Amino acid sequence: MSGSAAARAVAKAIDALRRGWPVEVCSGEESLCLLAVESADETSLPAFYPQGNAHILISAARAQTLRLANQREAAAPEAPVLVQRESWIDLAGAMALADPVQDLATPLKGPYRALTLASPHAAAAALRLARIAGILPAFFVAPEPVACEASADAEAIAAFDGAPQLYIATRARLPVTASENAEIVAFRTPGDPREHVALVVGKRDGSTPVVRLHSECLTGDILGSLKCDCGPQLHAALHQIAEAQWGVLLYLRQEGRGIGLINKLRAYALQDQGFDTVDANTRLGFSIDARDFSVAAQMLRLLSVREVRLLTNNPAKVAGLEAQGIGVAERLPLALPANPHNARYLATKRDRTGHQL
Repeated sequence: MSGSAAARAVAKAIDALRRGWPVEVCSGEESLCLLAVESADETSLPAFYPQGNAHILISAARAQTLRLANQREAAAPEAPVLVQRESWIDLAGAMALADPVQDLATPLKGPYRALTLASPHAAAAALRLARIAGILPAFFVAPEPVACEASADAEAIAAFDGAPQLYIATRARLPVTASENAEIVAFRTPGDPREHVALVVGKRDGSTPVVRLHSECLTGDILGSLKCDCGPQLHAALHQIAEAQWGVLLYLRQEGRGIGLINKLRAYALQDQGFDTVDANTRLGFSIDARDFSVAAQMLRLLSVREVRLLTNNPAKVAGLEAQGIGVAERLPLALPANPHNARYLATKRDRTGHQL
């Protein structure tokens, strides 16, 4: 299968998961038929596996929360764990098992029993696919092959998630508040509905541009959320770029540090229960930061930018670009005041994810 065909297969599987349709995930000789817990309903679940004993695949982080007796404490948060489907676990019970936001409102019945995974690589790929689709990493798993609406291979899922083949779709002049001299450049990837954009500000010359990597944040960028500093960072970065000789703002479609809008809002709900941003992400079954900065590196290469002055407080962005062959001549801090709603969030970024001024 060609790269574009594989990407289309993954995109079709993502669409199927979100619609509540069964999908197959393969890895070598391994194969799993899956139905996403959060998009299943009273019609699709019995149709998926009428016998009613489809086990449930979750992440190791969620398994630790459930205190499964045979779940190792040091397991990787995103590792797969198969939970036996007991007779009392109906659709609502499965959702309560999958979604940690419901833990306080829906006391877990338990005890749960973890089973041996016969297809660990396919299971790990399925959890990765769930993150790309922006859904909870939890699936009903058919004990035997069943008809599926789509099929995706583990290697194709990794390629789709890791290093998409971007191309420039179009570009146009776009005067903005920070600078009337700006051009917007839109990027697409075959099979992926997400469209990244770059805003090139100022007149390009031989100097090293000031560059900002900004992951989209609907709540902060558009709605003015006070829970994070994304909106103020976006606007401050645009003005700092405009004050330089020239520069580029890369707007990356990686909402919620790569876990998607709905899961980010679930993380917000967990924060309201007392968890910080790091623990909220891992409690949902995701990594602390699931973003992929190789996308930004590809965008810069397509813009013929090989070295940057990077406007960031996050050393991981510096490392991410340098690992992809983009030189970082200088890291420029982006300092903004805290407010009562995001002070803990900013402290967590500093203390637990290494952000620095």
